Amino acid sequence: MTTRSHTPVRYVTSLLAVLAVLAFLFAGSSAVLTPGADAAESGHERGPDPTEDSIEAERGPFAVDSTTVGSGNGFGGGTIHYPTDTSRGTFGGVAVAPGFMETESQISWYGPRLASHGFVVITISTNGLWDAPASRAGQLMSALRYVTADSDVRDRVDDDRLAVMGHSMGGGGALIAARRNPALEAVIPLTGWNPNTDFSDLAVPTFVVSAENDWIAPDASHSRPFYESMPESLDKAYMLLDGAGHFAPVFPDDTIAKYSVSWLKRFVDNDTRYDRFLCPPPSGERAIAEYQGTCPLDS
Repeated sequence: MTTRSHTPVRYVTSLLAVLAVLAFLFAGSSAVLTPGADAAESGHERGPDPTEDSIEAERGPFAVDSTTVGSGNGFGGGTIHYPTDTSRGTFGGVAVAPGFMETESQISWYGPRLASHGFVVITISTNGLWDAPASRAGQLMSALRYVTADSDVRDRVDDDRLAVMGHSMGGGGALIAARRNPALEAVIPLTGWNPNTDFSDLAVPTFVVSAENDWIAPDASHSRPFYESMPESLDKAYMLLDGAGHFAPVFPDDTIAKYSVSWLKRFVDNDTRYDRFLCPPPSGERAIAEYQGTCPLDS
């Protein structure tokens, strides 16, 4: 507002006083009025309100840096990707494991992509290329322990908000890790492979990514039985990629990223702004042959 030179001083003083009171009242109610309202409830909302474009984009709203980790910490080394912004408090942590005969390079794209949405992400190599899923489960948890206790960015991570992901045998390992560690907040097996398909005791919100033309971990004998064995009371979802093969998750994929980001934001950050991307289950997307989910999501 522009104050004319002939405006009485008393009027200006009174007006400023009223504006000051209104500013105080507005500040006191900002948790209700601003877009970040859910942060007052969960305390973990990070970043601007999401859109279809923002969660499909190659990078999210956070600038990201990385640091390498050598072997000898219970896993075969890897890379930690983290948001450079230190003004938002701590972030959730995610560990990602590769599959049989794979190294970190096969799952490296998840690091910067997920971190740019507000997570500290470690992508790892396993101790041995032939390591079984149960061994990969232990290595995923070792990686999370390293990030939260020993890494240079440990102060950026909330050790109560952790998740695991993995491709193929790494996906089987992620499911086993979630079974062993029910305090995890989310698990995402990516065309997962595991000889035991019974996860009826799983208590961690799970997003199963499968591929229609997977001949290494066929949907009918791996991902679908994983999903169907899980209790109906569990927050879970299953996505079958149309025409895709076993190695679809090792390449940057907007559909995998969109729903993985949404799942992690919803269950690691308890960010209900992402509910609309998961519930009701998406339909009509060309890249998805089938999607199931146990809506409604818990609040």
